[in-house]
Amino acid sequence: MDTFRFRIAAWVVGHRRSVGIFFILLTMFFAAGLPRLDIRTIFQDLLPTDDPFVQAYHDHPNFGDPLTVTIMLKRTDGQKIYNADTLQKIWKLTRDVDLIPGIDHDRILSITTEKATYAEATADGIQMQPLMGNEVPTDAKDLAELERKVERSPTARTYLVSADQTATLLRLSFREDLLDYGKVFAALGDLTRAASDDKHMFRLVGQPILTGWVYKLQKQTYMIFGVTLVLLVAALAFYMRNVTGIVVPVVCSAVAAVWGFGMVGWIRSPIEPLLMVVPLLLVARSFSHCIQYTERYYEIYAHVRNRVKASEITLGVMMAPSILGIMTDVIAIFVIGVTPIPAMRRFAVFCGMWAVYLIPTGVMLIAILLSYLPAPRNIDAIVGGERERGIHKLQKNALRGMAAITYGKRARVTTLVMGIVTALAIAFGMRIEIGNPVEGSNLLWQKSEFNTAVRDINDHFPGVNSLEIILESKDPGSMQVRAARSLEAYQLSKSIQKEAERGPLPARVTRSFADVVDEGNRLYSGGHPAWLSLDPTDRSINAAATAVAFGQNPLNFADMTDTHYQHSTVSLFYRDNKQATVDGALETARKAVAAVGVDHKNIRIRLASGTIALQQAMNSVVERYHWILVGLCCAAIFLIATYAYRSPVAAIILLIPTLLSNFYLLSTMHMMGIGLDINSVLVTVLGVGVGIDYGIYLLSRICEEYHAQGKDWGAAITMAMTTTGKAIMFTASIMLVGILPWYFLSDLKFMADMGLLLAAIMLINMVLALVVLPLLVWLVKPKFATRTDLIVGEGVDLSQFTAHDNESPQQAQAGGSVADSAMLPSK
Repeated sequence: MDTFRFRIAAWVVGHRRSVGIFFILLTMFFAAGLPRLDIRTIFQDLLPTDDPFVQAYHDHPNFGDPLTVTIMLKRTDGQKIYNADTLQKIWKLTRDVDLIPGIDHDRILSITTEKATYAEATADGIQMQPLMGNEVPTDAKDLAELERKVERSPTARTYLVSADQTATLLRLSFREDLLDYGKVFAALGDLTRAASDDKHMFRLVGQPILTGWVYKLQKQTYMIFGVTLVLLVAALAFYMRNVTGIVVPVVCSAVAAVWGFGMVGWIRSPIEPLLMVVPLLLVARSFSHCIQYTERYYEIYAHVRNRVKASEITLGVMMAPSILGIMTDVIAIFVIGVTPIPAMRRFAVFCGMWAVYLIPTGVMLIAILLSYLPAPRNIDAIVGGERERGIHKLQKNALRGMAAITYGKRARVTTLVMGIVTALAIAFGMRIEIGNPVEGSNLLWQKSEFNTAVRDINDHFPGVNSLEIILESKDPGSMQVRAARSLEAYQLSKSIQKEAERGPLPARVTRSFADVVDEGNRLYSGGHPAWLSLDPTDRSINAAATAVAFGQNPLNFADMTDTHYQHSTVSLFYRDNKQATVDGALETARKAVAAVGVDHKNIRIRLASGTIALQQAMNSVVERYHWILVGLCCAAIFLIATYAYRSPVAAIILLIPTLLSNFYLLSTMHMMGIGLDINSVLVTVLGVGVGIDYGIYLLSRICEEYHAQGKDWGAAITMAMTTTGKAIMFTASIMLVGILPWYFLSDLKFMADMGLLLAAIMLINMVLALVVLPLLVWLVKPKFATRTDLIVGEGVDLSQFTAHDNESPQQAQAGGSVADSAMLPSK
């Protein structure tokens, strides 16, 4: 026992009061940062910085602005919107939303705003007039005139009023630097509810509304987290049946949580709300390490019968495997920081440091707590051999049965069965879809108010999802050439629209500034419909474009051109944002651009912006980085495990079950209909750390027991399974109990799906650790396990402790002062 780590253990426990005070002071420091905690969404930080679509969006934020809310006002009685009551509601709502903090006052559009115009030929030329004046029309003549004006407005009749004329839209955009999602969501909800009645209903969609729903359901999420923690503590109480077994995991996990949240509070680093599921996984990891540690403490205390000495020995024995296991969690989290998404980089720092804090709390602090807390009265029931009873006896019997199929003749059958199951898992796992598999958002249930609104608006209008093909001026500072109003831009826009409407996945509707020019030309040429389409060689196009823009606020065309009429866009509208739609839309856009070419005299065509392009940008990160992240985890773990076990064979034995678990999880996700996106990919990567944890503890115990059991592989596997394997089974089981209720309690489908994924990770890794890893050990019979100098496999001879070392029953149940008097020098 006279090794470096046992000397560290003796020092820590020997100075436990000072070490304990240090932990208290450090926890108080981090706790002071909790009031500064900032949990909010920053949309820009969810986008990959290196993606060309994101860069196009940054250069032209007005085109397909994702921070836009679309509100539909629908007549529920089937009547047209052209009545005073309906028009008054949209009029009032349009002006009320202008008072919401963070709104872009120049980007509010409805049929009641001056931006909704129609072209009219006058004696002075073409004039673009607002559809409505300064008041809502009330008599039949004025209402009929408004209907006629809408028919003469290409924008209004397609994008603001439904084909059946029973619904109309209000679109508003927000400035991200001033946007408070919670306040916007609440304000819009209050305004639309106040305006609703038995003849009118409102539907709200858009990224700010979706994020608002996430914010609203956060309180429910915290309640569900509370239920999970209560269930975890109840499961601990049922299993341990003693104060120490309950208090230790709870206190260590709580201290690590305070340090983790306190740190991001001090550095003022915002936390993305959807990533809050991962901290709960870290709590689970803390519980897992603490249970492993405590179970080993019980084994040692059963021989030593002295809390302080048992705590010291346990610290010396468990220090290396615990730190190694925690480091795998740290690696799995920190590698996420290589992705080009700022929110994920901040997440990697936040959760990565939290995982680092599991080392002092789950290795050092736990030793201090165990030395002070009363010894369990039911120690014989937990580790008493033949005197075991209850859940502990049932577990050991089950684990003996599992161990029996991993060595001897039965191992051949197990190998064959696992090979077949693995082949099927890989086949299914490789078929998993990347991206959103549903219409609307997969964050919410399909029957949710948000997804219902998406479907309703898509049923009445071209769609809320756009793909923007940008016509970028080569000389945006030029005063001579207004590229967006040029013949070149007109011809390119029309050609792209024509190709996009017949591409592999045709757009439901296309829109460009050329459509407005067409309408102006019709009026300029006498108003006959035959003049709606211009001759593509007609040099009067510039004149028509100038005519429709003359006297107009350039912001009236902000969705189609910039304010200087240099850059413009062709918008392709689609019903949904399913990944198949995203892929088809992008293929259509690429073929349309290829048909006209990218580089022209004054214009460069650029793909792409809009909600569809930005979704693809995020999905491309998953495609590019999923296996990179898994590979980096495995490479780092390979190096660490090779060093710890002094053999690359050990690293391979550890990594095989872990890689298999990744395929098993992907297969499970595929069968559950869960797509792989930037949220779920985090869980799959973190699953690597979970699997390695289990494997390290079990493999280390097998190495230890190999010598203790007379170099009998079968006996070593059985003993490791019924001791360390018992803690692995319990840890996975209680996490299933705590997390599965998410599926039934959460109105946030993302939370329900993550609950199922976390449960699947725990279950899959538990089975693979308890079956595949010992099976590999039996098949390989690794030489590294025969060594006696491994830092992760060194046991301790407890027979050297005699009866006079033991505490009296009174001391065992007493406080720290009695325990201090009983503390023995390190052996």
